[in-house]
This record gives sequence, structure tokens and C-alpha cells, in this order.
Amino acid sequence: MSPRDPHSYQPDDPLDDDDDSDEPDDDRSETIRCPACGAEVYEDAPQCPACGDYITADTSPWSDRPTWWIVLGLIGILMTILALAAIAW
Repeated sequence: MSPRDPHSYQPDDPLDDDDDSDEPDDDRSETIRCPACGAEVYEDAPQCPACGDYITADTSPWSDRPTWWIVLGLIGILMTILALAAIAW
């Protein structure tokens, strides 16, 4: 039998490359950027190790919206209400 015979099993064979390096390890955590300083932080970390700011999930629909966008949205809502009120009369 040759050393690379597919029917032979040699557990310490250096030519045997069954390591799936393309597959991500399940025990590694993903990283995100700190919103304050931009450093790479593990997504499970409560606090940034670089700047010390707490990492919080901001789920407000108004976060990161410019003021003009909010004003335009409120004007649109008001105009819709007025148009519906005018139709109902």
C-alpha cells in the first residue's frame, strides 16, 4: 500500500489535510466597532477595552437621523391626518 492510499488510515500522517480552515470556528466571537472610538470590540463585551465606553444597543427609530428628516416626517404625518380629516367631512 502506498502512503496516500485512500483505504489506509494513518492518524499522524502529515499529508492528511482534513483541517477545514475555510470553516469558521464556533468558539470564536464576532467583533464590532466601538461607536465612541472605532476600536474592534467583541460583540458580547459590555464595555470597550480601548476607551472604556459602554457598548449599548440603540434601538430607537430616531437615532442617527438628521433633524430635517424628523421634521419632514412629522410634517408628512400631520398632512396625512389633515387630508383624512378633510375627506371625512
